[in-house]
Amino acid sequence: MNRLLIATDAWHPQINGVVRTFEHMIEELGPFGVEVTMLGPTNFRTVPCPTYPEIRLTIARPKTVRDTIAAARPDHIHIATEGPLGFTARRWCLSTGRIFTTSFHTKFPEYLRQRAPIPESWTYAWLRRFHNAGAGCMVATPSLEKDLGARGFRNLMRWTRGVDAELFRPRRQGDTLLGLPGPVFLYVGRVAPEKNIGAFLSLDLPGSKVVVGDGPALANLKAAHPDVHFLGFREGEALAEAYRSADVFVFPSKTDTFGIVLLEALASGLPVAAYPVTGPSDVIGKEGIGVLDEDLGKAALAALDIPADRCRAYAVAHGWRESAQQFFDNILAAQERSERAA
Repeated sequence: MNRLLIATDAWHPQINGVVRTFEHMIEELGPFGVEVTMLGPTNFRTVPCPTYPEIRLTIARPKTVRDTIAAARPDHIHIATEGPLGFTARRWCLSTGRIFTTSFHTKFPEYLRQRAPIPESWTYAWLRRFHNAGAGCMVATPSLEKDLGARGFRNLMRWTRGVDAELFRPRRQGDTLLGLPGPVFLYVGRVAPEKNIGAFLSLDLPGSKVVVGDGPALANLKAAHPDVHFLGFREGEALAEAYRSADVFVFPSKTDTFGIVLLEALASGLPVAAYPVTGPSDVIGKEGIGVLDEDLGKAALAALDIPADRCRAYAVAHGWRESAQQFFDNILAAQERSERAA
């Protein structure tokens, strides 16, 4: 396989786990001899998603999308999202008999239920039909694989995530820090209702609470929690500085399928406090690098006793090169499976 096309409705200027994952895949797949073409919203006219304007929905004639795919002459197509571009790419593959894989990044049924009275079973049925048409559906964790398998999803393939352990590192003498009263409890990610950030900000904790990120819930959370330090969107060294300035990373989401920020925090020497749900249960597990508890405040305080070097040692074993290798191997396995079945 020399030419790979990735169809994704989540791409620049968005910043989220899907975007960051595929940024690293583009970079890391080069040594495998793979030329990657991104089919994303930047190629077409877009409109803001209702209730979530930071997400742009593609408005394009299906023929234009199909012609763009054909012009790239891909050896394989991977469909990253279930949006307009992903659906059109899927339909093109099915109509032309092309092998394709997909990946399941977001518990969209749970997100949608928080915004509209739509039963999760209906949305999962649609997603099952979408993903089962492919030769393989990549999932980040064992618990997500088990959950989707029980819901009738087929050909599930494990694909973990990585971290840049050079950028995200524990604090050193002379580092620039935020200078807030400690201990510092940190959240990094989209500031949106489905992230359950209010559960963190409402905790009675000593020291300081810090939120890094932007999103539709930011204004309401600022108004409700004037004691919290909202730093807005950060990336690169500014983001790494926020991690280094903290003592515990608090992850209140109950719907994330992985959470790249978990590895970034651990690489920065931060223990994690989270609920015992998909994502944290797989990343943190029983490694002694975080505390999982239905009482998030109890978890946050207990995490203060976990040594930074233990967290760091776990994270550095999860690089993006290993993630890209797994992604590449999954594609080859899916192609071989489809060719044998033909």
